[in-house]
Parts: sequence; C-alpha cells; structure tokens
Amino acid sequence: MSPQEFIHAKIHAGFTYLDRDGDGALTEADHHLMGRSVAQGLGYEENSPEAQAIIGAYLQIWHDVHVPMDTDGDGRISREEFVSSTSRLADDTEQADAALGGLADRIVDIADRDGDDRIGIDEYTAFIRGHAPGLSPQEVHKAFHHLDRDGDGTLTRTELRTAVIEYFTSPDPDAPGNWYFGTPAHRT
Repeated sequence: MSPQEFIHAKIHAGFTYLDRDGDGALTEADHHLMGRSVAQGLGYEENSPEAQAIIGAYLQIWHDVHVPMDTDGDGRISREEFVSSTSRLADDTEQADAALGGLADRIVDIADRDGDDRIGIDEYTAFIRGHAPGLSPQEVHKAFHHLDRDGDGTLTRTELRTAVIEYFTSPDPDAPGNWYFGTPAHRT
C-alpha cells in the first residue's frame, strides 16, 4: 500500500465512524447523534444543560469544520467529498494544524468532564464510544495507551492534537495517532 493509499484508507475509516446513522453521508444529524452519545457516555442526563452544550459543540463542528467540505451544496458530505477535502491536509501541514488541531482542541473541551484540561481514560472511553460504539474496552484501553505518549495516564491537548493530525495525515503505519479510532486496520 502506498503512503497516499494508507492515508486514504484511514480517512475512509474515519468517515465510517463519523457517519453515525450509516446513510453514506456526513450530516448535521450525525453530529447530533455523536453529541448525544458522548454526553450520555460522560454521564449527563439527556436534556441537561451539559448534554445540550455537548450537542451544541458537535453542531458547531458540523458548521465550522464539515459544512465547508460540502462542495455540491446539498447539505450532506459524501464520502468522496470528505476524503477529497481531508486528504488535501496531508500535503499542507499548516492547514492540517489549523483544521485538525483546532478540532482536537474542541474534542478536549467536550470530553474533559473534570475540567483539568486533560482527558483521562474514562473521558476518552466516553468520547470515542460516541464515535465508535463497537470498540471493546480492551481496544479502547490499548488505543488510549498508544495515544498517551508520555505515559502519565492522561491525554494532553498536545497529545490529542498530534493524534488527530497523525490519524488523518501521516503515512507512517507506526504513528501512534493511527490508534485514534482503535486498532488500525493494518494491524488487525
């Protein structure tokens, strides 16, 4: 597999995780579902202010990050639109840092339930299961430990930024960020 094919395979897998309703397109409804699932995983009551804030953050990600990928203006991001837009980031480190690093910062803001500006294993588990609900507890723990580069038991903003950027842009099959959504496909 070429480096470009490897990156595209990861982006395709990422799209599958984000398309929560499985209809073949990334939509505002998917973001609502992800937000609701993450809020529930973090222990917030469905209509609580905290849950509504998380859902609102996901809807803001939809508008700020994903809507610009909608090149045909139909209100849905097709797999092709997502892969095309996201794969361009592999060749533009400045834009990748701005787009994906900014996304990672929002993730920390969403998942950091205790407000310590770090994501612990329980917070990561609740967050990642909002995207990839089928991951086993063992797989979530294994992924977390790959992403926790300094081994302190938490993910810092820097660690999460690096992981998200690597997941979507790195051609290195051994990059720790490849574990962002669990066991990388090339390792199964």
